[in-house]
Amino acid sequence: MGRVALRVVVRGIVQGVLFRASMRDVARANRVDGWVRNRPDGAVEALLEGEEIDVKKVLDWSERGPSRARVDSVTVERKERLRGLRGFRIVG
Repeated sequence: MGRVALRVVVRGIVQGVLFRASMRDVARANRVDGWVRNRPDGAVEALLEGEEIDVKKVLDWSERGPSRARVDSVTVERKERLRGLRGFRIVG
C-alpha cells in the first residue's frame, strides 16, 4: 500500500465542538502524522500522512466527527509529495 498524504477540508458545524482535539486523538491512535487547524471561513483543514489504510480510518471518522459536530461536506485532495511529518498536532 505505502504512505499517502491527503489535504482534507471539513465543512459544517466543526468549530467549537472539539473537532480538532478529537481528530488529533483519532490520528494518533491510527499512527497518522500531520496537523489540523481551524480556518477563518468556519471549516477545519487537516493534512494527513501515513499508511493508506490508516489515513482512510481518519478520513472515514472525519465524515462524521465528534458527537457535537455536524459535518456537511468533506473535500479531499491527494498530495503528490510526502512531507515526512512526524506526530500529529493542532496548529491553529
